[in-house]
Amino acid sequence: MATAEASAGLTPHLADWIRATAAEQDPRVGPTTPVVPLITRGLPTRPVAPEHSQVYICAGVIVKLHGERTDRERLARRLHGIGATDMDRLWIQPLRYAPLTAPGERLATIWPRVTVLSTIDRPPWSDVGQLLARLHRMPLIDGLPRLGGHSRLARSVAHLRESGRKDLAWLVELGDDLDPRLADPGRVSLAHGDFHLGQLGHTPLRRSWKLLDVDDFGVGDPAWDLARPAAFWATGLLDDESWETFLGSYREAGGPAVPAEGDPWPSLAVPARAAMLVAAVQAVRTPQSEETAAVLLDACRRL
Repeated sequence: MATAEASAGLTPHLADWIRATAAEQDPRVGPTTPVVPLITRGLPTRPVAPEHSQVYICAGVIVKLHGERTDRERLARRLHGIGATDMDRLWIQPLRYAPLTAPGERLATIWPRVTVLSTIDRPPWSDVGQLLARLHRMPLIDGLPRLGGHSRLARSVAHLRESGRKDLAWLVELGDDLDPRLADPGRVSLAHGDFHLGQLGHTPLRRSWKLLDVDDFGVGDPAWDLARPAAFWATGLLDDESWETFLGSYREAGGPAVPAEGDPWPSLAVPARAAMLVAAVQAVRTPQSEETAAVLLDACRRL
């Protein structure tokens, strides 16, 4: 077990801390219970796992280590936000509504182990459209941070600059052009902020899909939540039937991100380009994702 955990990048101290944290929630956890990294990739509109956070499974508990620059107060407000009235119908709820401090001074959150969308599943596009529309129609929550999508774009562009890759200078220019155009959204609602198919899960006893990953949840333009599917559809990486099912379901449920009728692209074009850029940079930063990065960079050019 120790060898397997070491190969997953886990130090003995961190693995023991995860076990101790999980044991507080699941009595089945003992000193030899395996700690397994969760890696999600492969589905259309699901990006490679970002390097800045890690997710581990220990029996019936999920422990997420958040990025090193994660702000404790904002994360706490986001956790509190998904615990607001009726939000449990839309979000998988954490086992604790406050961040913990993990070894290395990383912030951690703990969650129940859920079933996530598999590469063998047919993506539930109709359910996803309804789910996002319901979230976008919820009352605003006092004190909730700004949506994280714009910050993700800024971090992606900053990474490209720091990397010194001249072959990606055009991507920096694209990010610089998009940034001011996203600063003042025309519509404001609650939104997930980083939606893709990997952000769906359900408890073992209920098949209704709910949202995962609170890191970018906040108040902002709801178009961010449609941006990645829209970008993949516009570049031919998502088929017409899936996109039309998703968009039609969202509109039927009264989603405010796009007009009820007509061409949705004017409302989605700028965040879609930003979402594609962020996904491409994630892939560029992940060594084993060279082929995925090439596909996404080509899609950025075509958008």
